[in-house]
Amino acid sequence: MTTAPTTYAPTTSGGQRGVAVELTGLRRSYGPVRALDDLTLRLAPGELVALLGPSGCGKTTALRCLAGLEDPDGGRIEVDGKDLTRVPTNRRDLGMVFQAYSLFPHMTARQNVEFGLQLRRQPGERRRARAAAMLDLVGLSSQADRFAHQLSGGQQQRVALARALAIEPQVLLLDEPLSALDAKVRVQLRDEIRRIQLEVGTTTLFVTHDQEEALAVADRVGVMRSGRLEQIAAPQELYSRPVNDFVADFVGVTNRLPGHAHGHAAAVMDADVPLLSGSATSGAVTVLVRPEHLAVRPDAAGGAEVLSVSFLGAHARVVAQVTGGPKVFVQVPSRAVADFSPGQRVTVTPVGEPALAVAREEA
Repeated sequence: MTTAPTTYAPTTSGGQRGVAVELTGLRRSYGPVRALDDLTLRLAPGELVALLGPSGCGKTTALRCLAGLEDPDGGRIEVDGKDLTRVPTNRRDLGMVFQAYSLFPHMTARQNVEFGLQLRRQPGERRRARAAAMLDLVGLSSQADRFAHQLSGGQQQRVALARALAIEPQVLLLDEPLSALDAKVRVQLRDEIRRIQLEVGTTTLFVTHDQEEALAVADRVGVMRSGRLEQIAAPQELYSRPVNDFVADFVGVTNRLPGHAHGHAAAVMDADVPLLSGSATSGAVTVLVRPEHLAVRPDAAGGAEVLSVSFLGAHARVVAQVTGGPKVFVQVPSRAVADFSPGQRVTVTPVGEPALAVAREEA
């Protein structure tokens, strides 16, 4: 399912705007494997769109086709209204950052950032000024004269980002740029990427397998499967209103609970749960419920037993086994950890938030 992008055109301090990007009906096959299956995706000027999905879903192939590193078997690629489908990579005016930092080891950070400008025969004074500005943008002015081996992984990726932005690309392409970094650095750098993207205003396509990363940085997130977009929407909408069970399962943790649909609601665990549009409306269903949309309380006569309790910082998670039913995950405030322990009897109930129901066959 695709939806038209909302208008999103941040303006940089220089008055520049991002450009629109359109991938229309893209197809790409590798032998019998169809990596892209009539993919259509539109990015509004200045928008950051993240593509998310399992390995082999086609997200990287889509980015590589946009970059000119892969030739689609069919379809059309437009940037700022111009057909780039068969235009060579070096004439597409795109900036790219990949998982591997790919810095030149014999060059300093400043020289790496200047490299693309040098290829474009920019005067030395302009190259130096632009490189200085980009290193300042990514917070590495003080590291300008260091070589790659003298920089941490996060610093090297910042240099790679500065190098990609130095040429003032029409579109920025990020292919798993944080995958090689440790967890803390990844969080810091993803926030930096978003800050920089908003400041510069460049239209950006971000490919990742990390759902938290995608939800944190993107204006819209597209979930892909088998070369197609299952859904593309703002992060909050994607999480709270998935269009099918694949999206619901892939984005966040989801409980699959047996129920019985009757119109716009379903009976689940002795409670009625309102159903999202697109849900099955009658008969036996599986209702997809988020952990934060379940409540759990100690109850000696309860119909579930606590299996484990995990403290996760801002919140905690209780895992319970429903008697004769599924194992469920329930999110609770971190202060509630002391209220639960393995083996304890509890009652688990939905809290009434809208959920998705899919039809299931009776056993």
